[in-house]
Amino acid sequence: MAFIHEKHIKIVGVSACVPKYIQDVSNIEVLSIEEAQKFTSSTGIERRRISNKEITTSDLCYSAAKKLLNDINWDKETVDCLIFVSQTPDYILPATSCILQNRLKFRNDIIALDISLGCSGWIYGLMTISSLIKSANFKRGILLVGDTISKTCSENDKSTFPLFGDAGTATAIEFDEEHVGIKFHLETDGSGFDSIIIPDGGYRNIFSDKSVINVNFETGITRSPVNLVLDGMNVFSFGINKAPQSINSLLNYFKIDKESIDIYLFHQANLFMNEKIRKKLNLPIEKVPYSLKNFGNTSSATIVLTMISELKELLKIKRCSIIACGFGVGLSWGSVWFETEKIICPDLIEI
Repeated sequence: MAFIHEKHIKIVGVSACVPKYIQDVSNIEVLSIEEAQKFTSSTGIERRRISNKEITTSDLCYSAAKKLLNDINWDKETVDCLIFVSQTPDYILPATSCILQNRLKFRNDIIALDISLGCSGWIYGLMTISSLIKSANFKRGILLVGDTISKTCSENDKSTFPLFGDAGTATAIEFDEEHVGIKFHLETDGSGFDSIIIPDGGYRNIFSDKSVINVNFETGITRSPVNLVLDGMNVFSFGINKAPQSINSLLNYFKIDKESIDIYLFHQANLFMNEKIRKKLNLPIEKVPYSLKNFGNTSSATIVLTMISELKELLKIKRCSIIACGFGVGLSWGSVWFETEKIICPDLIEI
């Protein structure tokens, strides 16, 4: 197991951006009225934010970063690295981080890096940028994490389309000699790579005419090989086992008092799964906020989006001890412990 303690690294602020367009689950054509009601009851999702063809993940992250950088009043010349985490980049190549470096008008001699991860992406991205700042003696870094995962789903697939929404986030990190730092636990199991997958469009299965042919698998599930496929049972079993194991491993290894944690932030997979995880950990419901109702599963963006939508006022005025856990596509999972103290949390941005 990978345990990492990056000392003297702190989170200064977080922000999130979502598309303006709201789609209610009750208006999704592939679901009957009864199916929509059952879906909301089990997943906790009533509506999601869906991007149009013009809005990309980098647009959402750019807007989140621009607002955050303005509110924390950072001189852009003091930012040394930018990491972009997403599975819906602008292009196959070039790296989207290069595009964002230019759009945000950062200097040329910063490190810009893409990471392709989904549900665990914020945890892994935070570890990567924290390690980079520490090892390279950098001062500051900006972590941009998000997905427009709705674009990968077939509108005729009731097993995926109603679940996912779109969002982009920004996290500002800096070196602080007085700060205790951030503690991580990370794991991977690639044997489950096909539990959440888009089969065609990469270089294993190159895009072809057959890639856009829709196939009906059963009533309410029609998709093509360039659409997202989700093995619900495998992912459920994976999530309810690995997420609590990871959090317990983090607590035990670093000797963190479970009761001292103010907030537990789970990847917003679905309410039924997340409640199973919460109950396995025996956590009080008031310590486990959810943003599923209004945003659905926004993949790598869920943790920061939940901080902004559910905890913004608390984070701005109080010192908080937080554990976050991300788990999903890869299969990849991890947990992180960190403390915040009156961090900058702009209002949710809409574009």
